[in-house]
Amino acid sequence: MLDHIYLHRTLRFFLVIGSVLLFFIAFYYLSKLTYPFLIGLVIAFLMNPLVNFFHQKWRVPRALSVLLALILFFAIVAGMVTLLVAEIVSGTTYLANVVPKHLDTLITHIEQFFAGQIIPIYNQLTSLFNNLGTGQQDTILANIESVGKNIGNTLGVFIQSFFENIPTIISWFPNAATVIIFSLLATFFISKDWYRLSRIFNRLMPNRAKKSSLTVVADLKKALVGFLKAQATLISISTIIILIGLLILRVDYAITIALIAGLVEIIPYLGTGLIFVPWIIFEAVAGEMSGAIGLGVLYTIVIVQRQVMEPKILSSNIGLDPLATLISLFVGFKLIGFLGLIVGPVFLVILTTMHKANVFHDVWTYIKGGKAA
Repeated sequence: MLDHIYLHRTLRFFLVIGSVLLFFIAFYYLSKLTYPFLIGLVIAFLMNPLVNFFHQKWRVPRALSVLLALILFFAIVAGMVTLLVAEIVSGTTYLANVVPKHLDTLITHIEQFFAGQIIPIYNQLTSLFNNLGTGQQDTILANIESVGKNIGNTLGVFIQSFFENIPTIISWFPNAATVIIFSLLATFFISKDWYRLSRIFNRLMPNRAKKSSLTVVADLKKALVGFLKAQATLISISTIIILIGLLILRVDYAITIALIAGLVEIIPYLGTGLIFVPWIIFEAVAGEMSGAIGLGVLYTIVIVQRQVMEPKILSSNIGLDPLATLISLFVGFKLIGFLGLIVGPVFLVILTTMHKANVFHDVWTYIKGGKAA
């Protein structure tokens, strides 16, 4: 009798594991075909409170409410992009006048560096080379030729791959336009029929799963909003710190540079380094050591505050333990790279919400052969 119980538990355990794996595999392949509609579902989910406000408070028809919400959303995005582009254009006009002068200075420093450092070393190496035997000279020349061929082959492969990928890059634009159109249409129709689709979904879902699913959805919605709020907070803090630092360093167009740096802060791991590292190197090579040191200190402050505050802000907005959040960031980065810095906390949120909804408890109860609560 005891053997039958363990056999049934083992079978149910593998049934649960197989069902989960089958679900993720099916979701992975189906999402490749339906991702515009998944994007539309997410946008409709986030936009639903605004649509309800227009529909219930202002007595606007549901379809028109969805249209107003979409127009308002795109008006806000377009306004922000317009302000950002105007500021960037103003800044780039200034840079177009200043950069040539800095390039002249940089070229002058490079020439002086070659004249004072590289050429004497070259002369010493030439003298040493001429004192070597014929066999040694041939060996060195053969090695240099081999290195040159390797560099040439690598460069050739890179250039070939670049030009081969140009058609793919160009073809991406019409594909992106198609995805945007289908996502917008999906958003409109899903949002318009949100409650009708919800009733259909509730009728299809087993009664036992309804309570858990509602808890999971509510917690995920709260966590998603908290995650976006946390990222906006971190980006805002970094932008303000960069702006204050640039103003202290008396950098021209500090607002433009700070906004661009805040924008690239969205890129995981790299972030502001894409701007500050080349800038610091340029200042150092151009002989502006005070500027390079000041930018280096500012960049260090930005990195330190990001690393210190990110786990705390994420945990306070999402409701996760700071240590667990830090572990999820590190594990996510190690497993899938930069994207893992976003996927890690999201996956932790999903696990936490499933635990709060007693999903794991119900699964374990099923494996043991009991009835889920």
